[in-house]
Amino acid sequence: MAEAERITGTPETGPDSEPGTAAVPGAGGSAERAASREQQPDEGRDENADGGEAGATAGRTKGRGKRRIGTLFLVAAVVYLLDLGSKALVVAKLEHHAPIEVIGSLLRLEVIRNRGAAFSIGEALTIFLTIIAAIVIVVIIRIARKLYSLPWGIALGLLLGGAFGNLTDRIFRTPGVFEGAVVDFIAPAHFAVFNLADSAIVCGGILIVILSFRGLDPDGTVHKD
Repeated sequence: MAEAERITGTPETGPDSEPGTAAVPGAGGSAERAASREQQPDEGRDENADGGEAGATAGRTKGRGKRRIGTLFLVAAVVYLLDLGSKALVVAKLEHHAPIEVIGSLLRLEVIRNRGAAFSIGEALTIFLTIIAAIVIVVIIRIARKLYSLPWGIALGLLLGGAFGNLTDRIFRTPGVFEGAVVDFIAPAHFAVFNLADSAIVCGGILIVILSFRGLDPDGTVHKD
């Protein structure tokens, strides 16, 4: 009888059966449980992978630090106020007077009214230069929404303050709105006369070039080409 049960696969339930012996499952049940065991680790790995990706994204966001909008506007405000104050001072004290020599003939303070761009180029394009300055300001403000880099905050602040300084002249100074002449007063020997706003714009542009060559983006990420 026991021999017949072993041949047919029927478990022994009689007294001759060994205690604790479990019934032998069918082939279908074994396959299903084996497939279930194989799927469970994969599901766990998928969950871990999703969690890892989310953690990595959060880590990258956290690693960028805080936004540098405050730095940008602080630098821009300082540049703008220095430019505005210096222009008001030299117009009141130096315009229509003899130039003041600061370092002999190498550096003088001399007030001129410039309706064009650098080197007085494009004096007939004052309105277009005003529009370009306004566009630059808008672009900088848009970039500021994703600004996490301190050096970029300083560079864009220099550009923004300088652009606002010269734009103020073009809007409010004579001969009229959007056609005003920019006040320049720093006159190095054998070079164009400029102002503090021009200096800030040049310094900001140079810093942006350096940051770009180093692979640093405004959002704080670093890439290598």
